[in-house]
Amino acid sequence: MSSRSEEERERLKQEYKDHYRRIKEAKKRLKNAEQKGKIAQAVNNMNADSLLESVDDFLGKVKKKVTHVEARLDVAMDSLDDETSEAAAKIKEEELDEELKQQRAKQTLKQVKAEMGMLYSEIEKHAEDIKAEKTIGLKKDQEAEKEQTPEQDEHSVKDQVPKKDNKPNEDK
Repeated sequence: MSSRSEEERERLKQEYKDHYRRIKEAKKRLKNAEQKGKIAQAVNNMNADSLLESVDDFLGKVKKKVTHVEARLDVAMDSLDDETSEAAAKIKEEELDEELKQQRAKQTLKQVKAEMGMLYSEIEKHAEDIKAEKTIGLKKDQEAEKEQTPEQDEHSVKDQVPKKDNKPNEDK
């Protein structure tokens, strides 16, 4: 009997397992069905007009924000372009001013050189008038001639150049 009761017990055990499995599956299907019902009821309760209106409001707000951000970006880019062009213009103006200064300096230098040349030619003419000989900047040939006759040079220079008074000035 014990083997028969064990078999019976195993069979009942198996039936209970199957029964509980079917109950569990039924509960799961019921839960899914209730969930689908709630979703369907929510969709049926939705008003298409109000939904579209809220979506349109949302899109309107997004477009407005995008437009505002684009406008700010344009202003920033314009100011950046203005600053860049102003800086470039300032640099160009400074370069032109520098070039103008250099040209003026060259012209002034040319003018000074021309005046010095005229002054030099006047000094040469005056020296020729008083028959003074050069003692600075002579060529080598002229130096050789002077070395041969140093006494003549001393007399000609002494005669033409006024003597300085080597006495200290007592009035001061």
